[in-house]
Parts: sequence; structure tokens; C-alpha cells
Amino acid sequence: MKSPEKVVNHIVEWLKSYREESKMNGFVVGVSGGIDSAVTSTLCSLTGAPVLCLEMEIHQEENQVSRANEHIKWLEQKFPNVVHHNLSLTGVFEGFVNGLPTTDLKEEQQLSLANTRARLRMTTLYYFAALQRYLVAGTGNKVEDFGVGFYTKYGDGGVDLSPIADLLKSQVYEVAEFLGIIDTIQKAAPTDGLWGDNRTDEEQMGANYDDLEWAMQEIEQNPSLKDLNTKQLDIINVYKGFNRQNQHKMNPIPVCEIPTSLLV
Repeated sequence: MKSPEKVVNHIVEWLKSYREESKMNGFVVGVSGGIDSAVTSTLCSLTGAPVLCLEMEIHQEENQVSRANEHIKWLEQKFPNVVHHNLSLTGVFEGFVNGLPTTDLKEEQQLSLANTRARLRMTTLYYFAALQRYLVAGTGNKVEDFGVGFYTKYGDGGVDLSPIADLLKSQVYEVAEFLGIIDTIQKAAPTDGLWGDNRTDEEQMGANYDDLEWAMQEIEQNPSLKDLNTKQLDIINVYKGFNRQNQHKMNPIPVCEIPTSLLV
């Protein structure tokens, strides 16, 4: 990245313009203790508009909650326009689970419930957004949002605008360093925090973000995939696998177009 400062200024001005044109009052951001939400909430704070940070634990690991709270405290010390709420959604989540019928599909249920956590958080973000006429700021980066589709449809994918979705993960880290994001977040292994443990994104996907970034760019620049070794091809296959199976998230919702002859 040539100039993190210019990138930050560009995003902040874009956020300001979008908010003003939409005639909304501010931003709401879910803060997870990860690098993406830390950068997004800081960029929103730099606009000077009101920013509400929500920490929404659901059986969360303590270190994730503590990182989120440490970041929010840092934000509130720097920006008078930032306020926050800590919300436990564990009871809501457990009430939902207790109302479900039993199933033998245990592995599928685990994934479905992980996605349910993200959707409960999305619902909570929009509750506060509606109260205050705020915009829900997404925290997805380019690799997640447009490469491997590593997000929950209508969960963390349900947002009003995406300030960092054109930044690769490595570029998010560069911006984070420029912004002075706390070290505990910059050094933490990326995790979606949807499983009630410390499993990392790399453990879930089978590749780290550096590898996935490389694959994303390599496919674009070298579509024939010439001169790649076995390890590189393995990474390409991981990337392609996620990209293929998650097209339903990344493409617009399909619409059944009715021929005019049937409607007239």
C-alpha cells in the first residue's frame, strides 16, 4: 500500500458523504475483538458523526470479549462521538436452541447454529440502527466478501455499507498499524467467534489469509495457473472450493424474470 494515510482519508470522506446523502444520523458497528471490526469502527469514528459500538457476546471466549472492550475503551478515549453497549445474547440464543426440534444432523446443526449467532447479532445491530437512524457498517474485507465468501448470509453479510470491503486482509493490517489499533488486536489470530471456542479462521478454511490473498490475485493474473507447484495448487483449490460453494452469497439474489407475453 503506497499511503495508508491517503486510504484512510479516502474511506473517511466516503463514509461522510454516504451518511450525509442518505440523511442518516450516524453509524453502528459490531465490535468483536478482531482486526476488521476494530479498523471499521475507528474509520467511522474519524468521521465525527455519532458512532455506537456494540459488543454482543454469545458464549464468547473471554479473550475475545476483553479485546473488544479494550478497543472500545481506546475509541471512547480518543473520540467523544463514540458510545457503546455491551449486550449478552446468550440467553436469546439458548432460548432459540431450546425451542428447536431434535435432529440427528449434528454436524450440520453446529454450522447452522454458528450462523444463527451471526444473524442474531445482525438483528441487534438493526434494532439500534432503527432507533437512532444509524447506518450499519459492515466489517468484511475483500478476501472474505468477494473471494471465499467467509461470512454469514444475512448475518455479518447483512449491512448498509462496507467501508473496508475493497481492502485485502494484509491491507487492513496496514491501515490498523497506521491508525494505532491496540497491539492485542493486531496480534490476535483471526477468528469469526461463532463457535464458542478459539478456533481460528485458518483452522476453519484450511489456509491463512496471506495464502488466500495470493490465490485470489494469482487466478486473476495467471488464469491458466501455469508454473505453479503442488503446494500452490493446493492453496488454489482451497480458494476455488470456497469461492464456488459461496457464490450464492456473493452474487445478487436471482430473480425469476417473467416473459412479457405471460403478463400482458
